[in-house]
Amino acid sequence: MKNFKILGAPILCAIFISIMSCQAGKKNTVVEIKGEQFYVNGKPTYEGRVWKGNKIEGLLINSRMVQGIFDDLNPETRELFKYPDTNTWDPDRNTNEFVEAMDEWKKYGMNSFTINLQGGSPTGYGNKAWVNSAFQPNGELRPEFMDRLERILDKADDLKMVVMLGVFYFGQDQYLDDEQAVINAVKNSVNWVLEKGYRNVLIEVNNECDVNVYDHEILKPARVHELIDLVKTIKKNGNRLLVSTSYKGNTPPKPNVVKSSDFILIHGNGVKTTEMMEKLIQDTRNVEGYRIMPVVINEDDHYDFDKERNNFTVAIENYVSWGLFDFRRDGEPFEEGFQSVPVDWGINSERKKGFFNLVKEITGGKF
Repeated sequence: MKNFKILGAPILCAIFISIMSCQAGKKNTVVEIKGEQFYVNGKPTYEGRVWKGNKIEGLLINSRMVQGIFDDLNPETRELFKYPDTNTWDPDRNTNEFVEAMDEWKKYGMNSFTINLQGGSPTGYGNKAWVNSAFQPNGELRPEFMDRLERILDKADDLKMVVMLGVFYFGQDQYLDDEQAVINAVKNSVNWVLEKGYRNVLIEVNNECDVNVYDHEILKPARVHELIDLVKTIKKNGNRLLVSTSYKGNTPPKPNVVKSSDFILIHGNGVKTTEMMEKLIQDTRNVEGYRIMPVVINEDDHYDFDKERNNFTVAIENYVSWGLFDFRRDGEPFEEGFQSVPVDWGINSERKKGFFNLVKEITGGKF
């Protein structure tokens, strides 16, 4: 008995530490797809919700919040992104204010957002010399970027929000050495998400694979499905991440992507009328390889939220999830735009209020 007690104490201690470790890493939110619907924790999103005769249940009402972990590693351009009140750029302030704003987004009923490991254009459209990438040239992860992402994903997990995590962005992918570095980046980022235990993350391999700006062939339309298929092979404890990729505005996806993807991503940029939106959705569902699956717009820079019909409401009428793309136009104040750096993450402009008020009307302010 004495030997048992002497040996048992450290064994029990080890078991206790192991259990506590598992509990500390336990996550609250799991996203799944059933048919055309997104489910969170076993129930369809917005369960039972109907708006003006249109089913909302199972949709992701989202916004493009891609700059949540932004930093410019180029000292020559970093000054472009300084805050107006401090005259300096601070990546931790940016992430902290993002996290602080998430509760308010949820109160209005928004249940999802897109964030990118290589951001998006910090001026709305176009890329120049800035370097904003969570990857080293060989595809290894930059810890400081991933630490900021972890803070955001932890909060999203607590709020039961779904995160669409973009891996690559044109204008930044050239900072990866070669195709092997691209593959490394995919493996490292997906494994990081799985090892952290997140189950509320969807993967967008790259933003607008067909813009003819990507440097690596595997990120272009003819081969991007290879990376989608790669993501699907990466598993931990029997779990994998659901995955897709996007095309530029007003463009249906190609059959190779539709056949490989778990859900379809399309963009509303360039979709200038509600008739064009309806046609884009119809054409998307007519692509070879389409089967019953969710269609998600996670980027649209058309608003008209005060009108009876707009791109957002037409997407809802056609049972498609919709996402805002808002950037600060020339001459607009700091409060405008969720993509332009530095970002005011609050709902502090008329355009932002127009979107979130319509989100609240459509969703009833619930998930």
